[in-house]
Amino acid sequence: MTEIVPARRGVDRLRSVLPPLGVAALTGAAFAYVSAVDPNQPGHYPTCPFLFLTGFYCPGCGALRAMHALGHADLVSALGFNPFAVATLPFLVFWWGRWALRSWQGRPVRTSLAHPAYIWALFVAVILFGVLRNTPFGQFLAP
Repeated sequence: MTEIVPARRGVDRLRSVLPPLGVAALTGAAFAYVSAVDPNQPGHYPTCPFLFLTGFYCPGCGALRAMHALGHADLVSALGFNPFAVATLPFLVFWWGRWALRSWQGRPVRTSLAHPAYIWALFVAVILFGVLRNTPFGQFLAP
């Protein structure tokens, strides 16, 4: 069944799409900064607190370097730094696009991101990735 949405003025549409556009602008600015300021050079970014305190890589270690590599169109290096972060980008873009489209159309934005089973599966995958990259046989996942 198709949902009928009342006609909206241009100002209302613009106002409703401002939050997704704001998120896109902030994300783009952060991505541009990380692309311009090399995380491989010491002194630009702080060390990962988890790595500093434990000596183990967290699931996010290497994500800045991966985004820097993606900013320079180097997918192979990005996957070498943090394949999990690179693999999640298409999903994040999809969810942002769905949010922006629903906002533009004036449809209610869903309050849940996904079914709880999918969120728990993602949580388990992040933990397994973090553990696996610190083992000898998972060393290829380390940044």
